Amino acid sequence: MPANTIDHNRARYNFDGIDSVWLFGYGSLIYKVDFPYLEQRPASIRDWARRFWQGSHDHRGTPESPGRVVTLIEQPGAVCKGMAYRVSPKVFEYLDVREKNGYLRFSTTMTFDNGSHAEGLVYIATEDNEAFLGEAPEADIARQIALASGPSGANSEYLLRLAESLRALGDDCCHTFAIESHLHNVASTDCFDR
Repeated sequence: MPANTIDHNRARYNFDGIDSVWLFGYGSLIYKVDFPYLEQRPASIRDWARRFWQGSHDHRGTPESPGRVVTLIEQPGAVCKGMAYRVSPKVFEYLDVREKNGYLRFSTTMTFDNGSHAEGLVYIATEDNEAFLGEAPEADIARQIALASGPSGANSEYLLRLAESLRALGDDCCHTFAIESHLHNVASTDCFDR
């Protein structure tokens, strides 16, 4: 699958006759809400785990030095907390471009904090896309994040803002927080090495 998924996403869903769609955000869509929405609610999805396994060549890194951003990996029994947005289908014209680096839209069932459910869409970068980096030790991921920067800013900012947002949601994402801890260690070591 090519890294640029705009055309694939636009061919996957027909929004004719649909006024609004729920969208589940689990990464930068939690804290970088640069699109209009009709409603916003904390939510979670089951059997998916957040992982820093996707390369970012267009936002938080470059083709020569890709950053790492989150995607979802199937994991039975896992619960991934995030934010759900009810949006006009027109919003996907923008989001498909923002999420073009390997992410495809998939259907998902979301559970809101009050226990109610809704069907919606979620962007997931699967392992068959060109930008997928895959699993690595969390300390190595932190070192890569510490060095990467792209048009949207430093990769470390992405990690730190996501960790802060997850804490605000009451999510205990061990993977994200472990990488955050390693990032702080990398920064401390760099300070002493100067």
